[in-house]
Amino acid sequence: MTEQTRSDNQEMDFSSGLAAFEAKHFSRAMQLLSPFANDGDAHAQHMLAIMYQNGLGTVENPTQAVKMMTASAEQGYPIAQHGLGFMYMQGECVEKDSAKAVEWFEKAAEQGLQGSMTTLAMMYEQGEGVEQNAEKAKELYKAAGFDDLA
Repeated sequence: MTEQTRSDNQEMDFSSGLAAFEAKHFSRAMQLLSPFANDGDAHAQHMLAIMYQNGLGTVENPTQAVKMMTASAEQGYPIAQHGLGFMYMQGECVEKDSAKAVEWFEKAAEQGLQGSMTTLAMMYEQGEGVEQNAEKAKELYKAAGFDDLA
């Protein structure tokens, strides 16, 4: 098998894994995406984290969910950073830690993720995990596109 054929096959497996996930064929998605996640692919790690977190195509496994979400987030994958922020904010799969949630939401917000900006704005508004700061909340709402709230 040539290097190009191997690369094409891997790309096809990854695409098939994503398609299986979208089609809710989670066992197949787990099977196809696991090698990529184990090789350090941030997107695949995020997908596996979701499946482990929710018991999709596998037994629910909070430890693996956090491991995969963290691995993806630490590589700078913004949706995983947002997901990890939510895990810490809600105390899901991890001990609830609002300050850590803020850290991860900030990382994702810095990359332009609107949902993280909005969540951060609410946290600043309520003083959850950060010192309450109405001005900072307004800034974040505006950055997220909510001009009417700013």
